[in-house]
Amino acid sequence: MTIYLDVVFIENICMNSIILIATGIVTKTKCKFFRIIMGSALGALYVIGKYISKNTLYSSIFIQLGLSIAMVYIAFAPPNLKNAFKEIIIFYLTSFVFGGCAFALLYYIKPQNILYKNGQLIGSYPIKIAFLGAMIGLILLNIAFKVIKNRISKNDMFCEVEILYKNKKVNLHAIVDSGNLLKEPITGASVIVVEKSKLVEIIDKNILENLQNIISGDFDKISEEEVPRFRLIPFSSLGAQNCMLLGFKPDNVLIEFDGIIKNVKKVIIGIYDKSITKNQEYTGIVGLGILEEGSENKFEYTRNIKT
Repeated sequence: MTIYLDVVFIENICMNSIILIATGIVTKTKCKFFRIIMGSALGALYVIGKYISKNTLYSSIFIQLGLSIAMVYIAFAPPNLKNAFKEIIIFYLTSFVFGGCAFALLYYIKPQNILYKNGQLIGSYPIKIAFLGAMIGLILLNIAFKVIKNRISKNDMFCEVEILYKNKKVNLHAIVDSGNLLKEPITGASVIVVEKSKLVEIIDKNILENLQNIISGDFDKISEEEVPRFRLIPFSSLGAQNCMLLGFKPDNVLIEFDGIIKNVKKVIIGIYDKSITKNQEYTGIVGLGILEEGSENKFEYTRNIKT
């Protein structure tokens, strides 16, 4: 059987690209197409080298691990070790799932033009099998991760929040709640609910002590220059209907979640007059939509938020 190395090279770029794209989908990592191709080409070169060479170095587990790490770094450029580790693990998991699907298809299809040499399967089958295996594998991965995600308790989903207002800042520990869909009605900005006790360092004491009076219409408690920054936010909760929450527009908000710091511009801080929890385990509520919404809100990896 005649084997054309250029065809093998292109086929492996396609297969590696499928795996890397699937890894990006699962990890929700944005990447540029040319970086995917560069990473895939590196893996394809390895396959060619392993096929034509008898050097046992190509079979070394350390070389293969180094190759995987290099492909992930080229494709995704992870900003820190935590993200890199997660992407490498998902890359291997995706490869195993896709490989398992492909081998299962090979078992049932039984194509004739297959050559096994130096640990590599070479033949006329790969593209068709790869695409079909990739579709099946991606469906299985999506189902598996949705099941896992649904089993994660929201009590385990916390984030760190830094609020900047008038050159002052405050840090707090908040829970990520998918049920928090509260928005400011005029601008449509998402609302982060924060206990008033956490805002004493950035909001005037006279405002915090007169929240209900302000909500009732006594805006004299707020200085004229600050009035445009404040909003009245209608909300409903269990046991409370048609309520109002006083909120303000901060200068900036940083949210650190899962090792990533997000700079959120379009957001309102809602001041909650009571304690959110009895044990003060967290003092803020961040809607899951704030972390997922808006490609316009770019991620920043500059530093950690310390509370």
